Amino acid sequence: MIYLNRQISPGSTIGIIGGGQLGRFMAIAAKNMGYNVAVLDPTPDSPCGQVSDIEITSPFHDLEGIKRLADVSDVITYEFENIDYEALRWIEKNTYLPQGSQLLLQTQDRKTEKQAITNAGCRVVPYQVVRSQEELTAAIQKIGLPSVLKTCRGGYDGKGQYVLKTIEDQVNAQDLLKSGECVLEKWLPFDKEISVIVTRSSNGETKTFPVAENIHRNNILYQSILPARIQTEVAEEAEQMAIQLANKMDLVGTLAVEMFLTKENEIFINELAPRPHNSGHYSLDLSITSQFEQHVRAVCGLPLGSTALLQTGVMVNLLGQDLNILEENFSLLKDAKLYLYGKKEAKTNRKMGHMTFLTEAIEQTEKKINELFGVN
Repeated sequence: MIYLNRQISPGSTIGIIGGGQLGRFMAIAAKNMGYNVAVLDPTPDSPCGQVSDIEITSPFHDLEGIKRLADVSDVITYEFENIDYEALRWIEKNTYLPQGSQLLLQTQDRKTEKQAITNAGCRVVPYQVVRSQEELTAAIQKIGLPSVLKTCRGGYDGKGQYVLKTIEDQVNAQDLLKSGECVLEKWLPFDKEISVIVTRSSNGETKTFPVAENIHRNNILYQSILPARIQTEVAEEAEQMAIQLANKMDLVGTLAVEMFLTKENEIFINELAPRPHNSGHYSLDLSITSQFEQHVRAVCGLPLGSTALLQTGVMVNLLGQDLNILEENFSLLKDAKLYLYGKKEAKTNRKMGHMTFLTEAIEQTEKKINELFGVN
C-alpha cells in the first residue's frame, strides 16, 4: 500500500459517519485539538450531533447526504461498521477517506473477516460456513457440539447467534439460516476474554493500547479491567497479534481486536472492529492518550500519542436498566468518572453511558460493583 501521508491540520473539518457515542467521543477529542466536526446520522440531535459544528440528518445510504458531508469535510472517518459499501466507495473516490473501504468490507461479514484473520497468520476458532439445514447438519458432524451458529452479517451484543448443545437444537436455529449465510463455530472453553486496541497512522506509525480483560453480561460488555490479569508474555503476544493484523490489513485508524484466551494461554481471535471500541473507553481516564484522540491523530496523519497507563482501573457499562443504580448510589462518583452519552430514551440493554473506576484495588472494586449490579 502507498501511504497518502497527508496531514490534516487543526482548523480543518473532520466528517464522521455515525452519530453514536463513539462518534461523540471522537468529536470531543477532535474539538479539543482544534478541529471542526461534521456528523451524518439519520437521527437528529444524535449523541455526536450534540457536540458537533455541523449536523447532517440523513440515512447512511443516501448519496445526497453523503455528498453534503463530503462538501464540508477535509477528511472523513466512521464510527461503526454497517455503513453502505457503495456510499463508502463514492467517498473513497471523491474525497479523502484515509481508512479506505476494504477493511470495513472485510469486517462487515464474519466469513470474510475470519478469512482475513487467518490470511494474516492468526488463529480463529474452528468454523464452517453454512447456508442451509443440510450444511448445518454436516457442519455439526465436523465441528461437534456444543457449537455456536452466527449470522455472517449484522450481529452484535449477542444478537444473531444461537448456541447448539444438542442435535435437536438445529430446529431452533432455523431462523438464523433464513437471514442468510452463517458460520458454525466450535464452542471454545476459554479462560478469559481480552482485547487490544491498535492504531495505525496514514504514515504507517503503529501503537497498541494495553490489553483489557473483558467481562460480559448477557453477551454485552459489562466490565473492562486494566491491566488484564494475564501473564506478561501473553499480553505481549496479544499486542503483537494486533500489530500483525494491522500491518497485514493495511489499517489506517483504529482496530479493536477481541480475543479468547484459553487456560493453556492460547489466543484465538474472535472478532474485529475497524473503529474505536467499547473495551477501549477506559483510555479516556487511564491512558495518556485516549483511543479517540489517537484515532483523530491517525486519520489526520499526525504523530501518535503515548498509550501508557496512568492508572489501573475498571470500566463499567451503564445500560438502560442500570441507570437507577447510579441514581441511588451517587457516592460511587467519589472513586469514578461518569460519562452519559446523551441518548434520549433509556431502553433495556441499550448502552447509555459508562463509569471508570480509578483504583489499585481491582478485586475489591470488582466485588463492590458486582454487588450493586446484582451480578454473581
